[in-house]
Amino acid sequence: MSADIATNRKAGRDFHISEKYEAGIELKGTEVKSIRAGKINVSDAFARVEDNQVFLYGCDIQPWQTAGEWFNHTAKRPRRLLLRKREILKLASATAIKGCSLPLLRMYWKNRRVKVEIGVGKGKTHSDQREDLKKKVELREAQREMARFNKR
Repeated sequence: MSADIATNRKAGRDFHISEKYEAGIELKGTEVKSIRAGKINVSDAFARVEDNQVFLYGCDIQPWQTAGEWFNHTAKRPRRLLLRKREILKLASATAIKGCSLPLLRMYWKNRRVKVEIGVGKGKTHSDQREDLKKKVELREAQREMARFNKR
């Protein structure tokens, strides 16, 4: 059973997600404590493949308050993601295509470990975003009408 720590709602709005990957993340002890306290922001987080390794950028984990100066971490440091070699090669080939990137979708607990879900996303245009909003409104109105009809 997995419990969400943080979700990136901007990723669903700004990208067409074609594939999703689960990855482990390399963290320090104070970072895990900050995550447990809810001091995390993943709205601008994305992954990048460098030297056959995947790194997470833009994930803001605030420093743990009670830790000393020596043990604490920097808030927006790049963090290494733990993936299998064939997955890394797939991600590298996917990001080589123009317009594709690897946004972080959500961070969650799985068997007492922090896991990250990243997706292969292609950026949406402004008109695509409008169409998605129209579809959501139409679906919501249809559900309301069905509920009203079933109530009678």
